[in-house]
Amino acid sequence: MAWLPLWLTVALLISPARSLTCKSQSFTNNRLYSNCLDLPTLSSYLHWTYDSSNSSLTLAFVAPPAKSNGWIAWGLNPTGTGMAGAQSLLAMRTSDGAVVVKTYNISSYSDVVETPKLSLEVWDQSAEYSGGDLRIFAKMKVPKKASSVNYIWQVGSSVTDGRPVKHEFQPPNLNAKGTLSLTGSQTGTTTTAGSGVGSRTKRKNIHGILNAISWGILFPLGAVIARYARSFESADPAWFYLHVFCQISAYAIGVAGWATGLKLGSESKGIQWSSHRNIGIALFSLATVQIFALFLRPKKEHKYRFYWNIYHHGLGYAIIVLGVLNVFKGLNILKPAEKWKSAYIIAIGALGGIALILEAVTWVVVLRRKKSNKSTKPCDGFNNGQATQRPLAI
Repeated sequence: MAWLPLWLTVALLISPARSLTCKSQSFTNNRLYSNCLDLPTLSSYLHWTYDSSNSSLTLAFVAPPAKSNGWIAWGLNPTGTGMAGAQSLLAMRTSDGAVVVKTYNISSYSDVVETPKLSLEVWDQSAEYSGGDLRIFAKMKVPKKASSVNYIWQVGSSVTDGRPVKHEFQPPNLNAKGTLSLTGSQTGTTTTAGSGVGSRTKRKNIHGILNAISWGILFPLGAVIARYARSFESADPAWFYLHVFCQISAYAIGVAGWATGLKLGSESKGIQWSSHRNIGIALFSLATVQIFALFLRPKKEHKYRFYWNIYHHGLGYAIIVLGVLNVFKGLNILKPAEKWKSAYIIAIGALGGIALILEAVTWVVVLRRKKSNKSTKPCDGFNNGQATQRPLAI
């Protein structure tokens, strides 16, 4: 039996359900389908047969829920390409272990309503649980003479009081949609609606890069220049122009990033990242006020210059704190490759380290300058740096 460990090793390598393709799957009750697809996200599979005589699909959808007590869903969208408007079948496990199928009319992203009757006729729906996967079986009418249909699929992590809890909004979830061709030589193929999702993901990346550069790097850099370079007399007035250049550039780039965020928000109804959005609005407002400081700056000898400094510095530090915080919130939402988050941490950490070093250096410079000024200042009992003796009283 020396061969047994090797046999077990090979079996463990090739047998997990996640490594299967749709063609290797089989179903109970002799269910057979003409076509199948390995869907590109969420480890999901679609099997179907199209009957042109009565414009119907006989289908099986297979997917693992996000967690063991979660749910899966599949649906057709007769009016669009995404979730809004979809007529969906959703499978979940009840508290007693039974598997049920419910029908949902998703009229909008914020209005997901269970309904006993969909706009598309559905019959023979059932579901089962097998090997960690939920499976939905059904027959569904499609529009007559349709050459293709748009469909969606989704998985969720939990069910509360018989209602599915909202799914994640990560790229695999947002990319879970496609177009199924029903006629001609293309029957049985699918083209995922990746162009729209891909362009939206690209805009998200652009939004993140613009804001990371503006609020997360340029604004702090401009503040470091203003705080420390001005301590060196040789850097005057170059430090001021560098400071203004950094802050105006940061504001311009930040406005572009803010605009892309508004555009993304308008295209993602029902998806809200409230704290990220609110901080972004606060940043834009504070930065706009801060830019006006350039035009309202009184001269150094003006009596209001002291109050202007308090306002300008306080607002600047608030922008830096909120900006860095919101960059990290954006990274947590976008979830890019770990190297990008690490790169930003290194960049902002290096800037912070430089600021600490410059803080120590400028304190030394300022203290030496004060000491030098004090030692050369005339005072009582001295005349041109020479002490004069007063006559002693007799």
